[in-house]
Amino acid sequence: MAEPIIQVHDLKKTYYARGGHYIEAVAGISFDVGRREIFGLLGPNGAGKSTTIGMLTTTVRITDGRASIAGIDLGLDPISVKKKIAVVPQGINLDRSLTARENLIYHAKYFGMPKEEREARAQELLELMALSKRASDYPSDFSGGMARRLQIARALMHNPEVLFLDEATTGLDPQSRLMIWHKIRDLNDSGQTIFLTTHHMEEADQLCDRVAIMDKGKILTMDTPARLKKATPGGNVVDLKTLDHSEDLPNWLKAEVPGLDRVESENNTHRLFLDRPEEALANIVEVTRKHNVKLQSVQLHPVTLEDVFVHMTGRALRE
Repeated sequence: MAEPIIQVHDLKKTYYARGGHYIEAVAGISFDVGRREIFGLLGPNGAGKSTTIGMLTTTVRITDGRASIAGIDLGLDPISVKKKIAVVPQGINLDRSLTARENLIYHAKYFGMPKEEREARAQELLELMALSKRASDYPSDFSGGMARRLQIARALMHNPEVLFLDEATTGLDPQSRLMIWHKIRDLNDSGQTIFLTTHHMEEADQLCDRVAIMDKGKILTMDTPARLKKATPGGNVVDLKTLDHSEDLPNWLKAEVPGLDRVESENNTHRLFLDRPEEALANIVEVTRKHNVKLQSVQLHPVTLEDVFVHMTGRALRE
């Protein structure tokens, strides 16, 4: 990993709840993010992910522990940290009374950029985000993907060292999502450090250099997507869908299919994790035939990042 630009050590956040109880939303997490890295933080609802992002972007007060960005301690000098970061929230928060270009210019004024510099920077970013032809249009006339690209352009106006993207592609159609992915890669190639949260496992797999999986206020694992997938028991998955519901099928499969690591079942869908699935496929089909369970489909694929996530947290990630 390159020189760290974000350093987090034993970070904690505790909230006071009614009845004299305390809730530990973040329970002492530690990690670094390198310069020029795309780092992904994944977690189900209630994992502590949003609280972590809030602390790193200075909107949530730290209870204990330390965190720094670009060498500046968040607890000691949050105002200076704000100049080093930019945040693109999940919701669209553009000023609809301003044109696309005016949204960028106004943001730059807030950070005290000189007129000539901010106008040149606005043009540069409009071109980067493929919005130069819509510079004089208002956000109310933009598609969801265009509005998100304008949000990213606005966030970049003051040249932040770290860009936080919170669910950057949620609610976008597949074409717009791919466009955002392309722009994120372009930004990273130009040297931008990006801290990404997402509910899309494919997005994290495609974009992130490393990901951390968080649940119940703790980081469960952290590594490159490739290493996380490789380390997951049962390196291949057979997705089994049946026409009939059978509560006993998982137990029959575990007992009668050699090399089966585990089975995850939900209604009529069963995910079988195996190291050598080709050898087991015939046995799987034979088990369903033997117990009169009608098959709808059988699909074989390598372990995905979503499989890793479910294995670590015991639950799927949902928007």
